[in-house]
Amino acid sequence: MEFDIVDLSRLQFALTVLYHFLFVPLTLGLSILVAIMETVYVMTNRPIWRQMTKFWGMLFGINFVLGVATGITMEFQFGMNWSYYSHYVGDIFGAPLAIEGLMAFFMEATFVGLFFFGWDKLSKVAHLVVAWLVAIGSNFSALWILIANGWMQNPVGAEFNPLSMRMEMTSFFEVMFNEVAQAKFVHTVSAGYVTASVFVLGVSAWYMLKGRHFELARRSIAVAAAFGLASAFSVVILGDESGYSATHSQKMKLAAIEGMWETQPAPAEFTLFGIPDQAARETHYALHIPYVMGLIGTRSLQTVIPGIDDLEAIAEARVRSGIIAFDALMEIRAKKGDVPPEITAQFEDHSNDLGFALLLKRYVEDPRQATEAQIVKAATDTVPTVWPLFWAFRVMVALGFSFVAVMGYFFFMANWKGMQFPRWSLRLAVAIIPAPWIAAELGWIVAELGRQPWTVDGVLPTALSVSHLSVADLLITLFGFVAFYTVLFIIEMGLMIKYIKKGPYMDVRETEEWQRKHEMRLSSSGEPQPLPAE
Repeated sequence: MEFDIVDLSRLQFALTVLYHFLFVPLTLGLSILVAIMETVYVMTNRPIWRQMTKFWGMLFGINFVLGVATGITMEFQFGMNWSYYSHYVGDIFGAPLAIEGLMAFFMEATFVGLFFFGWDKLSKVAHLVVAWLVAIGSNFSALWILIANGWMQNPVGAEFNPLSMRMEMTSFFEVMFNEVAQAKFVHTVSAGYVTASVFVLGVSAWYMLKGRHFELARRSIAVAAAFGLASAFSVVILGDESGYSATHSQKMKLAAIEGMWETQPAPAEFTLFGIPDQAARETHYALHIPYVMGLIGTRSLQTVIPGIDDLEAIAEARVRSGIIAFDALMEIRAKKGDVPPEITAQFEDHSNDLGFALLLKRYVEDPRQATEAQIVKAATDTVPTVWPLFWAFRVMVALGFSFVAVMGYFFFMANWKGMQFPRWSLRLAVAIIPAPWIAAELGWIVAELGRQPWTVDGVLPTALSVSHLSVADLLITLFGFVAFYTVLFIIEMGLMIKYIKKGPYMDVRETEEWQRKHEMRLSSSGEPQPLPAE
């Protein structure tokens, strides 16, 4: 078997990201749910809410620690496996990651310690503030990471410097408020909220099936169903916004997700089912829903969504334009400052297509020497593998709508049916616990596989981004990371299952004290009744 450095590097990063993202959604969602529960505790002073906060907070802590361990290792790969990428776009990509580490992660990590060890040292209000700061820090971490990732999908606020041969930031404001980054952030955190809601719902349903911790389970279901229903609606709505932003910034990804080979008259149909055939360049057995894709992708009935064939033709023209930019760049480099104005103008006119000329580096050292066949092949390379995008997107969307239905049902039963849940519904809640993780992983596959063959869309090809490593180096680290992450995942599952089976810690003294005060307030006489001696 022959191994390719680029493919091995991609595989290693893909596996580490997918492992890491097993922990991220639950951290995002549980941090908010725990803060909500502690807010209710501070408002009502009822011990059951403190018990709920501590129990779900403990599970959050286990997940948080392992998420940090996998995340740090993942970020090291930018220097290890993707050194040219780090060199080429480090000025832009490194800024949000640095801010994430300094502002968000340190805040999150600091207040996590206060959350767990400050129960008896902080006032109730102060501890509540800590809980919310943990939640805010967790979500801020996601924000800055997704700003960095969003720039890779839609590289705004930056330009190529022909003297330094690097991308340089021109507007931090544009990078930060990139429409793709903001859409990805709200969509991703909403998916995390759904994940945590399904997790809390499923564990609580398991307790009710076992006849244990009924009061905690009942209240947890009520909170998870309400929060989860709002979050599930958000995921669907914000996912639609992500599709709309892709119409402007990543047309090829959108066409591949849809399996749309030929441009259709507006408004385009949505393919509900089909079998994409990349060799034949068609989607077999396609079942279409009229108008839907046009409405989702363009918010209009007149705007055309281009198909893969037309986009590939555009890519070929951009490859040819990029060759002109590359030729001017070599002239600029050779002149070393004494550059004729016409050469500078030539580069500026075609610089936006320079990345397409770099696609030819996979086949020829100097893009100016590329043959017609190589130019056509480079344009063909801009089409990602269609079938995994097509099906990953549809399974993800189906799961998203199923979460709306499940959360809606439990919200209705919790608020209008007196918490009387049929046993089949409780079993369903337990069975679907893994489902939001499946949806989240499929979402990342759509986002990242759909960007290929680019590391930075339209700017830097993946084939040029890797470090100069040997196949042996990559295989050793690949198996090492997989083994290490698998051990961490087993530890996570073992600890989670152990403490879920063990159940919440009951603070007997606080519970009895609250019950005594409650009984005194509810006394039928005007004066409090004396309590029996303990």
